[in-house]
This record gives sequence, structure tokens and C-alpha cells, in this order.
Amino acid sequence: MKELLLLTSLLLVSLLPWVTSDNPCCSYPCQNNGICLTGKQPGSYSCDCANLDFSGRHCEIPSFLKRIKLFLRPSSETIHNWLVSPSLKWIWDIINSVDVLHNLLMKRIYLLRSNVVDSPPLYETVHDYPTIGATTNFTLYARTLPPVPLGCPTPMGTKGPKELPSVELLAKKFFTRTKFRPDPMGSSVLMTFFAQHFTHMFFKTDYKKGPGHSWSGHGVDVTSLYGRNVEEENLLRSGKDGKLKMQVISGEDYPMFSKDVPIEVRYPPNHPENLKFALGHPFFGLMPGLFLYETIWMREHNRVCDVLKAEHPDWDDERLFQTGKLVVLGETIKIVIEDYVQHLANYNIQIKFKPTVLFGESFQYQNKINAEFNHLYHWHPLMPDEFNISGTIYPMKDFMFHSELVLKYGTAAFTESLSRQRAGHMSHHNHGPSTLNVLKETVLHGRILRFQPLNNYRKRFNLDPYTSFEDLTGEKEMAAELEKLYGDVDAVEFYVGILLERRRLKNLFGSTVVEIGGPFSVKGLMANPICSKHYWKPSTFGGDVAFDIVRTATLEKLFCGNIDGPCPLVSLRVPDFEDGDVDEHTNYAFKKYPDELYGKNSRNHKYSSATI
Repeated sequence: MKELLLLTSLLLVSLLPWVTSDNPCCSYPCQNNGICLTGKQPGSYSCDCANLDFSGRHCEIPSFLKRIKLFLRPSSETIHNWLVSPSLKWIWDIINSVDVLHNLLMKRIYLLRSNVVDSPPLYETVHDYPTIGATTNFTLYARTLPPVPLGCPTPMGTKGPKELPSVELLAKKFFTRTKFRPDPMGSSVLMTFFAQHFTHMFFKTDYKKGPGHSWSGHGVDVTSLYGRNVEEENLLRSGKDGKLKMQVISGEDYPMFSKDVPIEVRYPPNHPENLKFALGHPFFGLMPGLFLYETIWMREHNRVCDVLKAEHPDWDDERLFQTGKLVVLGETIKIVIEDYVQHLANYNIQIKFKPTVLFGESFQYQNKINAEFNHLYHWHPLMPDEFNISGTIYPMKDFMFHSELVLKYGTAAFTESLSRQRAGHMSHHNHGPSTLNVLKETVLHGRILRFQPLNNYRKRFNLDPYTSFEDLTGEKEMAAELEKLYGDVDAVEFYVGILLERRRLKNLFGSTVVEIGGPFSVKGLMANPICSKHYWKPSTFGGDVAFDIVRTATLEKLFCGNIDGPCPLVSLRVPDFEDGDVDEHTNYAFKKYPDELYGKNSRNHKYSSATI
């Protein structure tokens, strides 16, 4: 199926009409978010600067007030360095400890980040110009920049080669893993699966229709747990006390088999029926790590329903279920912001979930997922080639579609194992064999959607464009190879550039991922309806007891509250990790980490087939 999709994508790209025209908008003459419109005469154009703080033929002249703001505004790199600097940590410690100061700062972070995102969006993935469907048609992704105009001299506009390098060549030269490169910030594989489980509730591409089409609700809606629609949701529900159906295996609660709950799940042909599980997302049986998160969250829903039932014995099944779902949604956002985003940002400031700081502000509680955000979030290099579960190594082929491994070891041991294993580095030369086709498809889909070059997106998100290939990669060898293929740094493709970009100081990624991903993340999380003043109150969640579950949620509490016995290690960063002076080109120099891949307790590995 993947091979067929890849061939279809190649055919579509080859049919795109990249022929020379006199469309002046191909050179992106309009600056500062000005919109280019072609004129009556061939080669004529105008830039629409309306409602911007800029004027001039190309929207290049800032207003007096904007000029002052630009002069006073520090660069994104400067702000990042302030936030991660050890010498300034004492300042952030003071701010973290004083609620008034911390609330003011969180408000500024929420607003500054979310205001970068167009809300409502102007563009979607079918048309090259503004449409009302960009806001109302939820079967399409929104997009930040319009596509490269059809008929431009080159696929990237006016710069670069007339034919883009083949994805096979790009994969071979820059992305194929020859040796596993670990994440330089010590991220664990538990973090990798958290990212995958969380984001697949809103990154849902309808590949049958094309890479610009979506079947998601465009927000954090926990559908990956409860199913794609009401029909699937009802199949997963027990019909009693608001709970989800679960079965006991080896003394623990697990999802039902799909043969008993007829919901769509995607397993390989001839997969044993007693190893197919009914899950809220059709392909969450793909990886045991996804199955683990699904299991823990289902247990949490049922635990919350028990709490609500004790507080409201008169409530019926429907109200218990719907309120339990709201509690789980609130917990999800709280954990994402305070555990996951905090880990990704690695800032000295404590990032907190505080919906109240936006009350009274002009803030739109609506969201639309952008196609660029979807592509940017393809973090497949995080995935290792093999998995160490309690000292036994499972190669990828023995790990994929083997959810039963969680049953074999139990949720405690499985969680501990994923917390101790190092994730991969989201960078070049680090796609394993199982994810290399996804990389190729992503690049091809970017071409089908005619994404503008990386530097155009950097300018859109207030980043300085790269001036050379060495500026982009931070080294010479890859820069030279890249220049041979693209010719001009302004012609580098969006996703290709993201993966080849030099890493930011004390961060998992380069600056483009942070400065584009951050605004989309903040907007998507804080625009959720439960963050509005109409929802954010105890009564929404069934009273103070359940509201406290949301307000005090952590990833560790989520796991420990739903695993019997001693709590395992629950960590998005491997233990005993210290960030050292990392070589930007190899990312191998660390101050302290005894085992490059697995950690302390992994010296005598055993290899085993994924069977029970």
C-alpha cells in the first residue's frame, strides 16, 4: 500500500506544470505578509498591505510605532538564550515562585505565540487564494502561506533548479540512518510515543483524497481514545457507570479484542484475532508504545468515572461518561503543557497551564490544523531501530504490531523500559528502515501541496532567513552537497530544510521547528473550549474533586494512579542524563551517560522474538 501511494505521489508531482511564465508573484515580491496580486498587464502586480503595520509598494516600510517595536524587540535566538541560560536561572526561579509575575509572563507567552497564527485562517489546501472554506471546511487542512504559483520558472518560484532532486537521492545522501544517533537532550522513548499518541488525535490525513485532506476535528479532542465518531464511541462504551469496556488479562485491565468490539482497526493480514485490540484510533495497534498509552488513558477514564459516581450517585451513565471525557480532556492538556511542552522547550521558566490568565483578553477559542504544522511534526527520527524491554532486545520487525508485549511484561515494566531507553535525534542521517518511506512521502506531499521554500516560512514566523547553506546546516560537507542539488538556499524545501537545520542551543530541534511549532501548539491547546471562562469552572468537571484531578494532573500521576503496585519510572528524559557540550555535527559528545542507547541497566541484552 505504501509503495502504491509513493508511486502515485511521484506521478502527480511529475505532472505538475513547472513551465516558465511571467507571473511576477513567483519571486515573492511582497514582504511582511503582504499579499501579491497579479495585474491586468502581463508582468504587473500589486502588494496588498491592508491591516498590516507596513506600507510601500512591497509592504516594506514599517509604521513609526512598528519601527520602534522592531528596534526594541530582541531576536528569537536572544530570547531563547535568555530562557535556557544557566547564568540567568536565578531570575527565572524568582519569576517561577511569584504568582503575579509568573501569571503575567504566561499571558504574554500565550498571546505572543498564538497571535502569530492566523485565526481564522486565510488559506486551505485546495485553492491557491483565500476561501471561506479555509475556516469552515474541516475536511481540508488550513495552510499558513499560499502555494507556489503554478507555472513558475522553478518549483520553488524563481530560484533553484528547474527539477527538484529525487526523493531517493535525498534519502540516500542526507537521511538514511547508518548508525543510531541519540537525541542530544536525553529524550526517552516514552516521550517518542507520547508525541505520537497525542498528535494523532488531530493529524489525520485522508490519504485516499490527498495530502491536503483531513478527517480530524482539528483540535485536542481525545478522539484517539474515544473513537472517530459517536458510533465508534458507543461501541467502546460499557453502558454502565460511564465507563469504557475493558477486560482483565494477567490481573490488569486492557482494551477489548476487536472480535468482541467490532471497531475498525488496522493490523497486517492473518494477524491472530486474539491479538487485535479495539482502540480509539485505527492504527494504534501499530506500536506497543501507543497501545500502552491507550491502555493507561482508558484506565484513567474509568477511574475518573468511579470518582464522579462517588460524588454524584444520582448521575446516569451518559452524564458520567460525558463528564469523565471532559476531565480526561483537561488532564490531557495539562500534561501536554506542563510535562511534554516543558520537556521540548527545556526552558528555565516553568511552563504552566493557566487558562484564567486569558480571561478578558481578545482570544479566539477556535482552531484549524495547518498542513505545514502536520509536516513539521513528522518526527520519525525519534524512533530507534530496536527496543530494550526489561533487558530483552526486540528489533523493529518483532516490535511493530505486537501489542501483546505490553501484556507479556505488564504495564509497569513496559513503562519503566521505555523511560530508560534513549530516543533518536530529530535530524539528518537518522531515519531507520521502517520510517524512510514516510520521509519520502512527506517530501513528495510537500511538493504536491507546493509548499513555499523554508526561508519564506522563516520570514513568516519572524526568523531571519538563512543566507547560505553553511548557515543552515552549521557545517561544510552537507552544505556543499545541498548546494549542488538546490543551487540557492532560498530554494531549499520546507521539510528537507527542517531536518538539515543545525540544532538550537539546549534544544531538541533547530530554530524553525521551535518558532513555527510553538505558536501552532499554544494556539491549538489554549483555543480548546474548556480553556474558556464559560467552561473552566468546577461544575463543568463535576465539582471540586474532579476539577482538582485536572488541575493537579501530571504524567507520573496518570501512570502511577493506573498501575497497581510500586510506581515505575515515568520520565520523558532518561535518568542520569546531563546535557554536555554537544558537537553540533555529530551530537555524540556528552558529559555523562553510561550507555549510548539504553542506559545503566542494559549491558547483557537478550534477543527474543515478540511472542508470548
